[in-house]
Amino acid sequence: MEPTKPTGLAAPQCLNVHIPPSDLAARADALRALLPPTVHITAGPDDAQPAACHILVNGSVKAEWLDASPDLRAVIVPYAGISLEMQTLLQRYPQITLHNLHYNDVATAEFALALLFSAAKFVVPLDQRLRQGDWRQRYKGAPSLLLSGKRVLILGYGAIGRQIAPVCQALGMQVSGVRRHTPPQAVEAGVNVYPVAELKTLLPATDILICVLPQTAETVGLIGAAELAALPPGGIVVNVGRGPVIDEAALYHALHSGHLAAAGIDVWYIYPHGEEERGHTQPSHFPFHELDNVVLSPHRGGWLEEAEERRRQELASLLTAAAQGQPIPNQVDKQLGY
Repeated sequence: MEPTKPTGLAAPQCLNVHIPPSDLAARADALRALLPPTVHITAGPDDAQPAACHILVNGSVKAEWLDASPDLRAVIVPYAGISLEMQTLLQRYPQITLHNLHYNDVATAEFALALLFSAAKFVVPLDQRLRQGDWRQRYKGAPSLLLSGKRVLILGYGAIGRQIAPVCQALGMQVSGVRRHTPPQAVEAGVNVYPVAELKTLLPATDILICVLPQTAETVGLIGAAELAALPPGGIVVNVGRGPVIDEAALYHALHSGHLAAAGIDVWYIYPHGEEERGHTQPSHFPFHELDNVVLSPHRGGWLEEAEERRRQELASLLTAAAQGQPIPNQVDKQLGY
């Protein structure tokens, strides 16, 4: 992430903020209650965006929205992940800074752990069969993997990874981490942290790979067929970062062949376009849904109603800083994507 820099907003008499239609827009009144009176929020369709808009709060802005407001100085994505499309678009507007929110790190970490435990213990197929009155797995020695003593590698050791690590350690797992900015080897709370350059060396000594990386030009395809093959047989993969970080075909084939024992996946390769498609869109070009050794989740890891208040508070702190003419926190490097 770039060092926080002034955005050019010099404490205007009124800071105009627009939120296009979204779950956040529906809660605009709760957000207004946290802001100084100089912040004016509009929420709704494109034509509700004021020409004098200073800040746009949305995760998938369009060029016409940016062009419609010549006074626009900043875009705030109301969650952590920045899409490649957003990065590319905002690079065309050097006068507009890009920011994000990290309110859901705890919720995402908890979900990653839920996927790990469900995948390792094959909870989903056991549940499905018992719902049909089928007890046979109890007597067959149903597959279940012991996690204690396993070697965990957290790919993208940041705010989320730091929440995951101590839980794994408490259960007897050995935890290491990888992140972009780190010395050749660092130790944080008993976790050895390595630079990305060490990834190929670390994979053969990794039983459980947990991916929390954002999708950037550097991370797409970072884990491919060779990297999955380097994991010891019987490994587990959990992905709560972004789908394309792990090659789609390679992941499917590693699971189908049994090289990977199990996986828990919350982030995907195909998403529905519009509400009509939400009831009948498979998340991949490959039939992951046919595999018993995969737990599938529809990108819900960071979505938690209890976290909404934290999101509003964090967004309010960014908007309050802008209203006071201060640098807006959480500035994202448009090239790196974080």
